[in-house]
Amino acid sequence: MMSDSNPSIADLRKSYERAEFNEEASQADPMKQFDLWLKEALAAKVPEPNAMTLATVSSDLRPSTRVVLIKGYDERGIVWYTNYNSRKGTELAGNPYAALQFHWVELERTVRIEGMVEKVSAEESDAYFSSRPLDSRIGAWASPQSEVIAGRGVLVANAAKFGAKFLLQPPRPPHWGGYRLKPDNWQFWQGRKSRLHDRLRYTLQADASWLRERLAP
Repeated sequence: MMSDSNPSIADLRKSYERAEFNEEASQADPMKQFDLWLKEALAAKVPEPNAMTLATVSSDLRPSTRVVLIKGYDERGIVWYTNYNSRKGTELAGNPYAALQFHWVELERTVRIEGMVEKVSAEESDAYFSSRPLDSRIGAWASPQSEVIAGRGVLVANAAKFGAKFLLQPPRPPHWGGYRLKPDNWQFWQGRKSRLHDRLRYTLQADASWLRERLAP
């Protein structure tokens, strides 16, 4: 139980007054708007600006989230890399729709992205895997991600085994690679004073154009 000396969570509040975001200042293409905001987050040196929450849904309709790192983006979508046999990989195999969220606290901004997910090409996965530090490449072999293990010793032993096997040239594991979310819905949120936040939604239309609308916060 929280002691009387600690503040109540219900009483924690912040007034968002850093910036504004309106239709006139926004880009017509949401990927260009995302590129602008991400670059501003990088320039502001916010902690881990590349961290994003990934939400997937299992076959029994139970949602789950975890934080992953964006590793690329272009007109095709948003890319990250992981173990295909992990919980998120299993859920994406059964339901290819997912959602991403970036939260740049210091800038009082959130970006939400929804769409269908597909695996990137083997060539793209190979290229990224070869660029990773050696210990990360060994780690991709050592960790049976999302599986129950007896203890940390399992990971240490696996890392030693695969390190000895592959030395300085571990190949990309067949169960490891990239995913690309192809956006069909974006939301850009900028905190504003009095909880009257700016919130713009972009929805993909049949002709591949984007419908931009303001939503109530």
